[in-house]
Amino acid sequence: MSAAERSRGPQGSRGLRGFVRDNALGLFFLIAFLLSLAGQAIAGHADFNNQLAADQLQQISLGEYVTTSDFAVDVSENWQSEYLQFFLYVGVTVWLLQRGSPESKEMHKAGTESDQDQLVGAHAKEDSPKWARAGGWRRAVYSHSLLLVMGTVFLLSWLVQSITGTAAYNEQRLRQLQAPLSWADYLGAADFWNRTLQNWQSELLAVASMAVLSIYLRQRGSPESKPVGAAHGATGVEG
Repeated sequence: MSAAERSRGPQGSRGLRGFVRDNALGLFFLIAFLLSLAGQAIAGHADFNNQLAADQLQQISLGEYVTTSDFAVDVSENWQSEYLQFFLYVGVTVWLLQRGSPESKEMHKAGTESDQDQLVGAHAKEDSPKWARAGGWRRAVYSHSLLLVMGTVFLLSWLVQSITGTAAYNEQRLRQLQAPLSWADYLGAADFWNRTLQNWQSELLAVASMAVLSIYLRQRGSPESKPVGAAHGATGVEG
């Protein structure tokens, strides 16, 4: 065995290191998500028990809290706003451009672009996805699959928010000896739209800030930034 082979270690070790390296970005955000979710559960549990204590009601365990509608609505209302952000961003950047932003396509590429540019049909390569080489409905679906999935997850999480939000809101009303609302009535309630819009406005502001600030500001080595020396007017250029 050569010195180079010995330095690389066992095959399994190389495989694990290679997997982590090849998937580091996804793994980082998955772990960060799980830690944040756990932190939200712990903090939400403490806050929920504080409310129960103030109402002179029996407190609950952490395990019981994560199965409550209060926890579910807090999670789902954030998920739906995040997926709305990506749904809109994927969709509107097909046609809407921002001169000088790396988050925008080049100014002459507005629209769905040609089959040659998109490497579909007769222009597909050997390693292109199978449905990109196909025709008819399969290519049509695959051509919009990212937008379809983002939109579906957004709608489903918004539906979950509305259902769990109804349950959580009615629990509060019952503690105050008020009649519960139906799901349809809750959709028109201020609580539902307050939960919804406070998340939407923050996500939309963040996207707008990223698109505009990246025209003038840089982060060396980041694909979300233009090269440090790129002109402010350079559009669709990533570092």
